[in-house]
Amino acid sequence: MVFPQGLSTGEPAVARRLVSALGPALLGGFVALGLGAFLVRMAGADPLAAYGVMVRGALGGQRQLTETILTACPLLIIGLGLAVAFRSQVWNIGAEGQYFMGALAGGFLALQLGDLPKALLAPLILAGGLAGGALWALIPGLLRTRRGISEIITTLMLNYVAVLLLQYLARGPLRDPAGYLPQSAQFADAARLPIVWSPRIHLGVVLAFLLVPLVYLLIWRTPLGFRLRAIGANANVARFAGINVESGILLALMVSGALAGLAGVIEVTSLHLRLKGAISGGYGFSAILVALLGRMNPLGIVVAALFFAALTIGAEAMHTAYGLPAALAQALQAIIVLFVLGADAYFRMRNS
Repeated sequence: MVFPQGLSTGEPAVARRLVSALGPALLGGFVALGLGAFLVRMAGADPLAAYGVMVRGALGGQRQLTETILTACPLLIIGLGLAVAFRSQVWNIGAEGQYFMGALAGGFLALQLGDLPKALLAPLILAGGLAGGALWALIPGLLRTRRGISEIITTLMLNYVAVLLLQYLARGPLRDPAGYLPQSAQFADAARLPIVWSPRIHLGVVLAFLLVPLVYLLIWRTPLGFRLRAIGANANVARFAGINVESGILLALMVSGALAGLAGVIEVTSLHLRLKGAISGGYGFSAILVALLGRMNPLGIVVAALFFAALTIGAEAMHTAYGLPAALAQALQAIIVLFVLGADAYFRMRNS
């Protein structure tokens, strides 16, 4: 969602700008919810009652709010990184793999350096997650800039490599010898992110929201952000103006990969507390929709991440109450993004 700035009620163009910003989201959202209601009815449930259960399941109390916020945390961090890449017209579809590699790098440090004091170990682990995601994103970056291979294909393929690599290590070299499940030993207390509020809200949530203004400043208030936006607007013109397009593409991919890796290491050091194959609910793929729905604007991505998280948690409540498939949330997410982007394209064509 676009957030217009610098508007005053006296400007004659206020209404047009508000409609341009909010119209696509509202129109697409209402149409998508209507289609979702049809799907719920087809599944044999009352749409209004089911939506009520969804809202209460996501926002109806402290426990529900906590789960929604925790689910939004990785979506927000990854979505912010993807916004940097997408604004450069660099299509990183590999955030899921970068998430896994960040978790693997940071988790490996947590297992090997568990005797270090918390004040030293926690920053090292977070830095390891950033590095793991960034280096994994560097591979498709080099293939794009050196060999002209599409980053869409390479980042997508590397997702499966990263997931399978972590599963192999959790079943083999890193497996807990005292356990029966394919997972590592539990991290030492010094490697766990501290709880800052309620029983489960951890430091990673605070870091996620602190990243919002930082990414905004990076995109809109730094020379690097200007170069990346120039590359996204027209790479040939940017190159003619003296901008190193290849290094910009590499940086865009590495920044987005680093943030995806940060999300991964935060997740394993705050909730899972060990390395194992199942550490993601498809966050890397859902975050692509979050970044698009948020219009690649950091503030819009906050709203989109919370909205998607509420849909996910609310759908679990619907599943419990009515037996509706939990995958309905994913269908609703895709429908909403499809209709919001479609409505946005319609508004743009009409205005032009």
